[in-house]
Formats: sequence, structure tokens, C-alpha cells
Amino acid sequence: MKNMKNILRSFTQSVAGLAAFLLLVACGSGQPAEAQSPPRSTAGFAPANTTGLAQATFAGGCFWAQEEAFEQLKGVKQVVSGYAGGTKANPTYEEVADKTTGHAEAVAIYYDPKVISYQTLADVFFRASHDPTQRNRQGYDVGPEYRSVAFYRTPEEKKTLEATIVRVNASKQYGDKIVTEVVPLAKFWPAEDYHQGYFRLHPENPYISNVSQKKVDHVRKAFPQLLRQE
Repeated sequence: MKNMKNILRSFTQSVAGLAAFLLLVACGSGQPAEAQSPPRSTAGFAPANTTGLAQATFAGGCFWAQEEAFEQLKGVKQVVSGYAGGTKANPTYEEVADKTTGHAEAVAIYYDPKVISYQTLADVFFRASHDPTQRNRQGYDVGPEYRSVAFYRTPEEKKTLEATIVRVNASKQYGDKIVTEVVPLAKFWPAEDYHQGYFRLHPENPYISNVSQKKVDHVRKAFPQLLRQE
């Protein structure tokens, strides 16, 4: 009986430790103190001059990694973290995390189509920046706010996304079929200021070092020819 109690105690401690670890390495963990009353810019960190730039909007799990993954590509001028795909206007991070708005964590990519194409961005999204075969989750992050969504603005973008899905599925890169939603973009809402550029500003965050970094590195290894030369 004593041995059984010890086993149960050890098991309980292990489960508690795992739960604590999962909480620690979750998108949104380790937020700065000012996040309690987070400021928000009216246009996030979008370029002041968008002349000649196009936009692409994707959702693929925590936006911290997605922002950095795309911002490291040649031709991408700026990436803004935010929310899309829901019904509530100007949602907060807490509301999205509470799963009451229908939004997913997303990124708005401002890019120069003369340097990098929408097709290339779609390839990076489906092949390297996240796992498009997971529904309502990405790794430790579980919930509809982490679902995979490709938002299109034009019929041409929709055709590109659908054709890319067919091509990637045919390549059998993944064991399962892609489940990414392909939907029209209704509205993109920039996230709070403290989320913008979070990957570079907070390398000490356990989530960044244990989760986000691996996703960013995966894009670097899969598409080295697209990286900025800095």
C-alpha cells in the first residue's frame, strides 16, 4: 500500500509538472506587466508608406512565430500580428484566448510583389511555417484561435491557395491531408502593441526558445534561397 501511495504521488507530481510546463510554453505566456492594460495602435506596425505593396493574411498558430517566419523573407516589408476570422470588432487578446470572438491569431504580411510572389508566400505557409494538417491546434497551443486559415482578398488568391493545397497534398509531404480553411478576409484587427515583434524582443521567453524558434528555423531550412541577406 505504501508503494502504491508513492507511485500515485510520483504520478501526480509528474502530471502537475507537465501541466506547469505546458502552461509555461504557451503562446501569450510571460507577458510584460504592461500587458494588463495593453495599448493598441490604430494600424499596428504597418509600413507608413504602402505604395506598391500587396498584402497576404494567414493564420497558423501563435502569431509570434508566424510574424518572424515571414518577416525574414526577401521582399517582405513588414508583418503585423493580429486577429481575423471572427465576428467581434477590435477584439483583445484575452477575448480571443477565451474563444468568445471566433477569431484566429493571424498575421498581415506587407510585401513587394516584384520581389516575392503571393504563390511563394503560400508555399512557405503550407510547407514550412506551421502544420496545416492540424485542426484547431498547433502543438501545445490548442483551440480554435490557433486554427490554420488562409484568408484571400481576390479570386486569384483563392485559386492560388486551393491549387497549392492540391499540390502539397499530392506531394505527400504530410501524413495527413491539409485541413486549412480557405476563406475570404472580412477584417484584420492588429493585436496589442506588446505582441508586435515579440519574437525578437523577448528571446528569453520559454515559449520563444522552445517552440517559436523551431518554427522559424524550419522556414529557414526549407527556403534558404528566400532569406534576407543581413
